[in-house]
Amino acid sequence: MAPVTRDRKIVVVEEEAERVRTIFRRYLELGSLNLLMADLRERGIVTKVRSLKSGRTIGGIPFTRGPLAHILRNRFYIGEVTFKGEILPGEKPAILDRDLFDAVQAKLNGQRNNHRAGHTTSAPSLIGRLYDDRGNRMTPSHVRKDGIKYRYYLSSPLLHGQPERAGSVARVPAAEVEARVASAVREHFADCTEINDRDLIRGHVVRVDLQVDHLAIELKAAKASSTSCNAVDNDRLVLRISWKKTPMKRRREIIVPASASAHKLRPIRAETRATLVAAIAHGRDGLMRSLPAPSPASSRLLPENNAAFDKSI
Repeated sequence: MAPVTRDRKIVVVEEEAERVRTIFRRYLELGSLNLLMADLRERGIVTKVRSLKSGRTIGGIPFTRGPLAHILRNRFYIGEVTFKGEILPGEKPAILDRDLFDAVQAKLNGQRNNHRAGHTTSAPSLIGRLYDDRGNRMTPSHVRKDGIKYRYYLSSPLLHGQPERAGSVARVPAAEVEARVASAVREHFADCTEINDRDLIRGHVVRVDLQVDHLAIELKAAKASSTSCNAVDNDRLVLRISWKKTPMKRRREIIVPASASAHKLRPIRAETRATLVAAIAHGRDGLMRSLPAPSPASSRLLPENNAAFDKSI
């Protein structure tokens, strides 16, 4: 991307060079290849279109992780080339500021080191085994918040900036689904040994399909029993267990006595309550203005003279 060859000389196409600079700057600002992919899609920045000798053209498609990572690592853009592990000066001038390039390399290296450390200490037990309800493989991911690591499985289209292709449940907490699968497998085999969940899953589970209301756990054929009521598709044994993803935001509900109606109520928001009280007060004021002057005897019954009424509001 950016340089082309004309008369056996490398020439920089400024329009494409600016696209490369944009990719580097946006990655440094966003700090994520996934966010960068989505950002480039919104900006209409796609891969370079090339014409083959056969007349067929390739390219002109949205960037994915691989090509973006290659661009962000390419020293060609700062006027250098790598030959047999050695960095040498190139023939063309740099189109990128070295400080920008070095800052991007530092961020890429930091993310790679964090990923390796996380993979070494806690390899996801369902890696390569979990799929959404559209058949997309779900990939392990994580975020850190206030020093705490939260692990997830993400539907692979999300990693390629194509959320419309993801399944009904595109993101799920890793610990939750791993524990549910391990518990079901352990219960099925009546396994009371001290084997950890990760080894249990790797030893018995072939695939887990994540549905909206249940998990379909396919076990290895050697462990299957043809007499099991869960056996389907000849020798395949599939355990189907009820499951629902825990909502990201829990509902706020009023705590009512056990004898009260089972109907669930949501508490009124503070902002809504303030608006409602103000509307009641405004309406009461308007009503009082439209009424004729009250007699002394009846004035004691009016809301503005009734302390109990004010207290209830």
